[in-house]
Amino acid sequence: MEVKRISASDTYCLRGQILRPGRDLSSCKFEGDNDELTFHLGAFIDNKLVSVASFYFDQNSDLNQGHQYRLRGMATLEEFRRKGLSKSLLKTAFPIIIQNQCQLVWCNARVSAQGFYESIGFEKFGESFDISQTGPHQLMFKKIP
Repeated sequence: MEVKRISASDTYCLRGQILRPGRDLSSCKFEGDNDELTFHLGAFIDNKLVSVASFYFDQNSDLNQGHQYRLRGMATLEEFRRKGLSKSLLKTAFPIIIQNQCQLVWCNARVSAQGFYESIGFEKFGESFDISQTGPHQLMFKKIP
């Protein structure tokens, strides 16, 4: 397994397949995908992109922490789940985030993935909420040293 920086457009297929099945691929293009401080990571197995995550310099006003990064669009092909790929993406991202003067990462985690985020040190904030067409989510955050 190898983690590499990838382009925003490299994430669209996996985002669509895993996070937005049956929806138009244009729904997988997120605001901020091409901003200067945004970066995207991909996990490759045998040169095949099997997991992606995107990181945006984005402030959540509910969290009282200076500069923040938002994790969004994390997706892993079903047959490659529970193999540590998402953890590897985050482990690669944290030093980049710290280098950009941030020590907090947040996400709107699907409630079904909440256990994963808790297992790597993310904490819940507030009550769960519903995002139209994607279901129940939970604001979660992690302070990184």
